[in-house]
Amino acid sequence: MSSHPLKDSLRRPIRDLRISVTDRCNFRCSYCMPKEIFGDDFAFLPKSECLSFEEIHRLTELFVGLGVQKIRLTGGEPLMRPNLSDLVSRILSINGVEDMGLTTNGLLLGQQAERLYDAGLRRLNVSVDALNPELFGRMNGRGIKPAFILKQIDYARKIGFEIKVNMVVQKGVNDSEILPMAAYFKEQGITLRFIEFMDVGNDTGWSFKKVVTKEEIIEQLKNAYELEPIDQNYFGEVAKRYRYKDSDAQVGFITSVSDSFCSSCTRARLSSDGKFYTCLFASDGFDLRQMLRGGANDQELLDAVTSVWEQRIDRYSDERTEQTANNRKKINMSYIGG
Repeated sequence: MSSHPLKDSLRRPIRDLRISVTDRCNFRCSYCMPKEIFGDDFAFLPKSECLSFEEIHRLTELFVGLGVQKIRLTGGEPLMRPNLSDLVSRILSINGVEDMGLTTNGLLLGQQAERLYDAGLRRLNVSVDALNPELFGRMNGRGIKPAFILKQIDYARKIGFEIKVNMVVQKGVNDSEILPMAAYFKEQGITLRFIEFMDVGNDTGWSFKKVVTKEEIIEQLKNAYELEPIDQNYFGEVAKRYRYKDSDAQVGFITSVSDSFCSSCTRARLSSDGKFYTCLFASDGFDLRQMLRGGANDQELLDAVTSVWEQRIDRYSDERTEQTANNRKKINMSYIGG
């Protein structure tokens, strides 16, 4: 691993790599893959176009050599990729990988949690947007009830996983669930992270009017709890964290809209078909798969990644307006990962 990580034009180091292992998902959440767009006949990537585990391992090793320390597996829904525990083992064998997590909707956790744990994975982020059964079923587009996902979370915790829960909050949709969610996960001792509704992709009907900001959420929480802020763990940490004064439980806020963190963004993204993106809101990525399958050697791949990152000027959330949000073509979150 590089002791002097690669830096972009704004002096931001490359520290985190988010790897989308599939563009497929078994949910149809309205803020990510609305079923009106991603219907039963939607054409997902054929297997031949997705990076193999060998290709992902090779690229990850190169990224680690440039300064990456943290890996997160995403999708789509990553647990839909067969034999994912094999990839976990491969990545954790790379010298310099200090931390690894996986983001999931939790539906398949019961089938795979034990194998993933045995492969070395220890951290999971599970998406739960409501505790109200009818609302949650409507939001996930599949009628899945929250009780089933909560059961999978309990099972994964018993195995030994550290779990955080992610809740995307939308005004007039699930903002009534802020306090019930806080109460439940505080009691469970699980960190709940409130995510401001973001304009990722172009299919979610996003507008500023649908955003519930961190300050608005905190106002609700303060009616029921005393909170105290917690210092940042490391440069580039995304969540702004708070502790309940009467317990060890925490809440976090991901404030991409109301209080952006572009200035400390250290995240690179690799799509399931091998494109390298430098921003969640990017329009285009650099095709590493074409280089891989065209016979490029490691130095040529390193040079390509270095060139892309050094020229990086992304500050989308700093610069967002209603006009740019709705008129700029952006890659879908299901394709690039959250």
